[in-house]
Amino acid sequence: MANVDAAFGFVPIRHMSGNAPRTNQYTITSGLAENIFKGDLCIITSGGVVTPHTAGEANNIGVFNGVSFTAADGSFVFSEYWPTGTVATDIVAFIYDCPYTVFKAQSAGSPAQTNIANCCDVVAGAGSTLNGQSGFELSGTMAAGIASCKILSLYDAPDNAFGANAIMEVTINEHLLGTNIAGI
Repeated sequence: MANVDAAFGFVPIRHMSGNAPRTNQYTITSGLAENIFKGDLCIITSGGVVTPHTAGEANNIGVFNGVSFTAADGSFVFSEYWPTGTVATDIVAFIYDCPYTVFKAQSAGSPAQTNIANCCDVVAGAGSTLNGQSGFELSGTMAAGIASCKILSLYDAPDNAFGANAIMEVTINEHLLGTNIAGI
């Protein structure tokens, strides 16, 4: 059975300590002109705010899991994603920010057993404004060099196998809170 090509971002599945994955709180700039979807890999800017990861960035803080804010009309909002251009106050972004959180993510390539412990970057696919789900996936290029994610294993599911669009278990390798990463 072939793997389904349906990117869904990064989904936390466990923490290497055995504890449950948890989020911490960050902020987003009011009016940020970018969508941030549940499951998007995010960075911290030099201004101390969250934005989505783009190619080649190493200051990853973690994976977005929703946001709460006070809208311009005074109403309280919790959303699975940050809608582009939202003007708000009291913005709280929930981020899985521990470098030892293990995520499942689909590969844009064809991983094999020989790719275990390799690294790969991410591809920022379009998310859904209907359900707030990310379109991020792992790059199809996997190698020994340093990159955004470290491949741990094939995700154990009956409908998942090595090959095109395999779902892999990964950690964030180039993590701002990890070792060997410069400050911003």
